[in-house]
Amino acid sequence: MTTERPDHLPPGTHLGDHLKVEGLVRLSEGRMFYLMNDNREDRPTRRCWECGHPDTPREQAECGNCGAPLKDRRFLVSARWDEERFEYYQRFSRLGLKHPGLAPPVEVITHEGQLYSVIQYNGEGLMLDEAAPLSNQRILDLAQRVSGTLAFLHHNGVRLQDLTRANLLIQPDNTVRLFDLEVASVNGSPVNEEQRGHEIAFLGEVLSRYCDVGAGSLCSFLQSVREGEYISPASFGRAVEKRFDAFAAESYPSLASGMSDVGLVRQLNEDNWGWRKMSDRATLYVVADGMGGHDGGEVASRVAVDTICQGATEREQETPMGLDAMESLLDEAFQTANNTVKEEAEQRGSDMGTTLVAMLVLDGRMGFIANVGDSRAYLHRGEELFQVSRDHSLVAKMVERGRITAEEARTHPHSNILLRTVGTERDIDIDIFRVELESGDKVLLCSDGLWGEVEDRDLESLLNTYEDTRIASRELIRAAHHGGGKDNVTLLVVTVE
Repeated sequence: MTTERPDHLPPGTHLGDHLKVEGLVRLSEGRMFYLMNDNREDRPTRRCWECGHPDTPREQAECGNCGAPLKDRRFLVSARWDEERFEYYQRFSRLGLKHPGLAPPVEVITHEGQLYSVIQYNGEGLMLDEAAPLSNQRILDLAQRVSGTLAFLHHNGVRLQDLTRANLLIQPDNTVRLFDLEVASVNGSPVNEEQRGHEIAFLGEVLSRYCDVGAGSLCSFLQSVREGEYISPASFGRAVEKRFDAFAAESYPSLASGMSDVGLVRQLNEDNWGWRKMSDRATLYVVADGMGGHDGGEVASRVAVDTICQGATEREQETPMGLDAMESLLDEAFQTANNTVKEEAEQRGSDMGTTLVAMLVLDGRMGFIANVGDSRAYLHRGEELFQVSRDHSLVAKMVERGRITAEEARTHPHSNILLRTVGTERDIDIDIFRVELESGDKVLLCSDGLWGEVEDRDLESLLNTYEDTRIASRELIRAAHHGGGKDNVTLLVVTVE
């Protein structure tokens, strides 16, 4: 497998016999997404996308074969470069399957070690651009539609290798179709019953990411899906139908949003984030930035987030606690996460680690903010932004000692050297800050992929501009891209009622 992302095609590049690149619009792990059109002035003929006839003279208004009107069309094109999996996708595309939940390719092109899957573009969006949370009803609608599409694929002998947010295409009417699938096998007969639960666990993972922090019952249900409780799309679909009305009736105030993005340079997203409603009194928010590559940094950040959320929740539910006890609880949860990552690293023989920043909100008014590394916590109050956490980095220490300025630190050649991280040694020092929260405050937790690309004054401006936390999250990710997108970008925006 090719591990490095190839250079992208510049605007104006010709692809195949009919397409011209308008521009690169999105990156994800293992994929590049382009917009293209068929306005190829270099060719005297054009293709009819209704019947496939390729040789109608360009000046004609109708297809010379089927009579369909000919007009300039636009296409969403996905590029992948893992050549080991090209054959399976090509076999799938040749089936020509039609289903309301599928966006089948109209053409598949291989070019210079990449496979391009082409679908007609009609204003669709990518699930990659959706910030969490979604409403319970929206999540359940997605569950029903995708599980029905998976059942159709299984009936036609198609199994998937996995299923991610990058495979979900949002139609203008807000329905979702699957596209650009990672196909594991294509057979002439339906998939065996015992092999039909594989993709459902991945679907549970995707849907869980969009659950509101307060959606305890739906989160628990999706956790069981992730753990493989449902052995087929049919059994999962029945379970969703049984719970639909009760779960869909639950709604929550729009107070927090989370989003993670691979950026514009990295091949792998090693960041992670999570949130957990620990009790009626306490809610926890966490962002982690992993280090160590595939099966290293991504594992470290996931283990850290899962461990701190689980450990803090179990401890808090034992008995109501005062402020000092809650601070101690957060410290202990951090230490448990640190030591768990350390143990995982030792078992794997890896030097993986992660930064970690978290906020525990008690009774909606007291915030305990803790961090290790250079993932940050900011307080936005009265249209002003203040950094709460302290970076545990070499350049932060140099700024503290007056050797360089904060502005110089942003571009210093040693800006990536951390003095403290989670998982590199046992029982680390943790900074914890108490913040008395006020109505209207926002707290921004983020990895350095955000603050390293977007200056604090611009973060402040964006939080002033966008009141809705989901919109703010999307715009912050976009600003990181405009800044260069050299790293993974992960953030949580939390509003105080």
